Amino acid sequence: MKDLNNTKILRSVTEIIHQSKEQAIRSVDHFRTLMYWKIGQHIFEEEQQGKERASYGKYIIQFLADKLEPLHGSGFSSRNLYLSLQFFKKFPIVNALHSQLNWTQYKLLIRIDNEKKREFYIAESIKNHWTSRQLERQINSSLYDLPSEKQLLEKLQEEFNSIEQKR
Repeated sequence: MKDLNNTKILRSVTEIIHQSKEQAIRSVDHFRTLMYWKIGQHIFEEEQQGKERASYGKYIIQFLADKLEPLHGSGFSSRNLYLSLQFFKKFPIVNALHSQLNWTQYKLLIRIDNEKKREFYIAESIKNHWTSRQLERQINSSLYDLPSEKQLLEKLQEEFNSIEQKR
């Protein structure tokens, strides 16, 4: 009987550890996402101050990359800083960011210009707990553009009604 109780407590503690690790990872991912959003905000605000010069945005991004990348790594390359700026522009309200999504997922979502399409992929990612790879696969397969089950049923019903009317 003692072994059975020990097994039960071992499973419970293991589950607590697993859940805590998952929460820690999500928390780090969320703060990383917020970091890139804030960087994008600062670049945007600096860019707006120098708006008379069209190339100023590129200049400030390259300047930051040259200074930050050697100190903090490739996450601060000019490409990533540009993505941070795009991130801020596409999602200008920080409170609207979803803690369930990570920076890699947001980088995929930034590329989607159609807002309804982007919102669809956000909702599906959250609902289905998609990883970044799963989200990328769904975007590349044009899931949004595929007809829904309801649309297919409506089309079949229309075809059936058309056949019935011809009889």
